[in-house]
Amino acid sequence: MKLFVVAAAFVALCSGNALPTVPGDNSHYVEGESQYIWMPDSEGTPVLVDLHEPVDAALLNSRNGANNAYWLFTRRNPNNANVIVNGNANTIWASNYNGARPLKVVVHGWNNNGNTAMNPLITSAFLAVQDCNVIVVDWRALANSNYNTAAAGVPGVGQHLGNFINWLINTAGGNWNQVHFVGFSLGAHVVGNAGRQVSGRPARVTGLDPAGPGWGNSGNALNRNAGQYVEAIHTDGHSLGLMNALGNADFYPNGGKNPQPGCWINTCSHGRATELFASTVRHNHLVGRLCPNIWEAELGTCNGASFHMGNAIVTKRGNGLYALRTGSSWPF
Repeated sequence: MKLFVVAAAFVALCSGNALPTVPGDNSHYVEGESQYIWMPDSEGTPVLVDLHEPVDAALLNSRNGANNAYWLFTRRNPNNANVIVNGNANTIWASNYNGARPLKVVVHGWNNNGNTAMNPLITSAFLAVQDCNVIVVDWRALANSNYNTAAAGVPGVGQHLGNFINWLINTAGGNWNQVHFVGFSLGAHVVGNAGRQVSGRPARVTGLDPAGPGWGNSGNALNRNAGQYVEAIHTDGHSLGLMNALGNADFYPNGGKNPQPGCWINTCSHGRATELFASTVRHNHLVGRLCPNIWEAELGTCNGASFHMGNAIVTKRGNGLYALRTGSSWPF
């Protein structure tokens, strides 16, 4: 019996560093203890990530927010980007940017790029319901490094983004009350930093399953100081995403964690936030109910006041934790 207890203790001690065997399944993961976690690549394929891998300081120094690329899409060019170069006003004049239109800014996550599926999905949804400027931020130069290096670079990427939008508006017009930042995973923390860089002037900031590993107690994480109204949609809490409330309003579809309907692994549930958001932009049909606390949000037993999740309404305002149920496939 004593030998069994010792063996069990040894297994428990080592479990945080054990290699998980089922791709995309993070049921083993414990924040702050586990060394390995599955994350999705740009195609959604699970990639095993070592959370103890050191930050590559040399790469971080050479690839930072100065490498951000800014791709503009409008109803005049819904599929072929106009590239705007920070500091080069001629690239604005040569584009379809119109400062009289609302501005949407979309930021991808780790190991992704401007062509990753979430970008055209969300961009096309915005353009379907509103004549607006949509800027997709491609920060692949840093995002495609190891996770810890990319995460360490998030504040700089966000600060450069904030400065770029400030320059764009000052140069070619725009209204901060018509600016909506949207970021997925690490991108959610990027837009948080971008919003704080410009003193919380964006009308709205939306975080789509804000990245969890390494961000639980970080002052650089998305928070309500990023904009006039900050919203987070949680779909893989306690794993690839954070479970704790971050914004003025936090939504927990299907309990805010894996498995989301139609998903069996965490990498699917994590990415579901982008699909749910794009669908609400087009249809504005998913409605949460106010919860008294995070535990009831996770259980989905809330029956308080109603509040729409997501959508493209830049004047949207609300507070609290909200739970809702969705379907398993588009439009959910």
